Amino acid sequence: MKADPEQRAVILGEYIIENKATVRSAAKKFGISKSTVHKDVSDRLKRQDPSLYAQVKEILEVNKQERHIRGGLATKRKYEKIAERKQKGGL
Repeated sequence: MKADPEQRAVILGEYIIENKATVRSAAKKFGISKSTVHKDVSDRLKRQDPSLYAQVKEILEVNKQERHIRGGLATKRKYEKIAERKQKGGL
């Protein structure tokens, strides 16, 4: 996405709100780095559209509170797959 940084910040903010997206998923969707997304929605968006910034901040705060749970679930799935492969392989 090669847009004006302020315009990009608004687009990213709207995407995060509509999809309840994480910084990582927004970065992947738009093909930019996580640090760029974070900079856009935390600094540029705050100046460009304060009300949109407040909504995005709420969603990102929820994501931050839930990330340890998502990480734990991902680790659980990883070890379940390993155990499954061991059973199939007879190890």
